[in-house]
Amino acid sequence: MDFTFAPVDSIVNKVAQSGIQFLDPDSFYTPGTRISIDLAQCLWQGMVLREADFRAWVRELRAEEFQGAYVAVHCSADALVPAWAFMLVAAALSTSAALVVHGTADDLERLMTQRAIDDKINPTDFMDAKVVVKGCGHHPIHPSFHAALTQKLTPVVGSLMFGEPCSTVPVFKKAKS
Repeated sequence: MDFTFAPVDSIVNKVAQSGIQFLDPDSFYTPGTRISIDLAQCLWQGMVLREADFRAWVRELRAEEFQGAYVAVHCSADALVPAWAFMLVAAALSTSAALVVHGTADDLERLMTQRAIDDKINPTDFMDAKVVVKGCGHHPIHPSFHAALTQKLTPVVGSLMFGEPCSTVPVFKKAKS
């Protein structure tokens, strides 16, 4: 049995020709060590932050353990912790940590996500564009990413979709004027 195949002139990549711009959530992930410091461990009788004891604890922090890390400083106990306590920790880590925030690990990720969007997205680059935000990635993406990105892009894009080229979910389409 003889098989004859017709020659193929060319394979056309219709996705490439569509002018769609793809945004990969992985490109917004900031790699690095995350550290969470809970000041509840520093409270006297689990309720009060004593300045002298706290200052001694802060002096014992080993800055090299925080080198280049992203640090969240919070208190899980139901106690009033003065603002200066968070300032002391931030001051102690200011030369070693990449970032110190007052909040939980979740607050830290939310802030880092927003900063990455602000740093990497120039809205004018997406003027009237068709944009697809990829659905899958290799890095953990904070749940706030998609809402923050949508808020940044909807004033300028022609359309915004979520998913993969073969299966997108329409999110926003600019009204025709």
